[in-house]
Amino acid sequence: MSDSDDLFIREDAIFANKELLEINHLPDEGRIVGRDEEISNLANAVNPAIFNQSPSNVLIFGKTGTGKSLCAKYVSQRLIQTASDEGVKAAFAYVDCAQDSTETQAIQTVAAELNDESTDIRIPDKGISTSNYYKRLWDILEDLYDVTLIILDEIDKLDDDDILMQLSRAGEAGKIENSKIGVIGISNKIKYKERMDERVKSSLCEREFVFPPYNAAQLQEIMHARDDAFKSGVLSDGVIPRVAALAAREHGDARKAIDMLRYAGEIAQSKNADQIEESFVTEARERAETDRFRELIRGSTPHSRYVLQALTILSLDSYSQTGFRTTRIFDTYKEICRQEASDPLSLRRVRDLLKEHAFLDVIEQSRHSGGSAEGSYTEHQLLEDPTVVKNVLQDTIEQ
Repeated sequence: MSDSDDLFIREDAIFANKELLEINHLPDEGRIVGRDEEISNLANAVNPAIFNQSPSNVLIFGKTGTGKSLCAKYVSQRLIQTASDEGVKAAFAYVDCAQDSTETQAIQTVAAELNDESTDIRIPDKGISTSNYYKRLWDILEDLYDVTLIILDEIDKLDDDDILMQLSRAGEAGKIENSKIGVIGISNKIKYKERMDERVKSSLCEREFVFPPYNAAQLQEIMHARDDAFKSGVLSDGVIPRVAALAAREHGDARKAIDMLRYAGEIAQSKNADQIEESFVTEARERAETDRFRELIRGSTPHSRYVLQALTILSLDSYSQTGFRTTRIFDTYKEICRQEASDPLSLRRVRDLLKEHAFLDVIEQSRHSGGSAEGSYTEHQLLEDPTVVKNVLQDTIEQ
């Protein structure tokens, strides 16, 4: 390539404001679609905060991409504005528990988000004890705020319930006297509540809401509300209906639908096309699924990937069979370990790794009865396209 050749695109013919299609973009009020009832319920739960009273603690359930985090952030922002009008100092902190999974990491994030220069309180990234982070957080709350909402997203990824106990009972335990805390826990796992400590459950689960998947009409409305991300005339008429139909049929996930729409635009860019054609949607769907799955297994251990690879090999080799017993997966896993010159884990540990994949909705587990001769056994089935899993695992190994 000569120096005169353009390596970068100087003028974007497809996107006008690509930020509108980013996952972390928080839409304004007019762009939140299909969640009026959920927003109203959540606002009602935290409404006491505007009167300087304790908001209800809330647990929100729902599949990925159903607007849980979006609505929690939106209601929290509106609460701060309304409380300010009433002379109440309110704030909210957001924690992604998939990133900050330990009690220390999570409480450090909360304290750092809520702190400001007026307190003269330092919140270092590390170097002090968990109890010290809590003491500094209590001081920050007492100094700065009347009411604070703390959003714990993907709460099921926390290592334990200790932070939930501390936050939900801070006032009762006398840690704070003049400030109030409300906790909003968000989880994709409806069964998460079953794992919670009974004492935490009684204090945290004051209100519970379930966000259903979006239907095709709602998904169309969500994407049309963001179509100014593209330049005028770029979107072919059938693109958004096609994306919405695919997403509604497969998962009802707005995040995946928006990803698909963005990828279709990027494909049009790469092809130097003047318009985003409906034919680009299929290619965009495959790319979106691959990227989503890659993100899901990022950071997993080698043996966790070997177990998944074993189930993938069995799935690709068996056209008529979809579910496989633990022992058969274990035999294939041991062969992979031999090829990788790695000592295999025990059967019990492999069972645990399969349960972890099931918890992440990568695989599905089902119990079966083999009668008096065999007893009961578990079968495991990939929820992802085996070819997608194979390609992502291969990419992971090569990196």
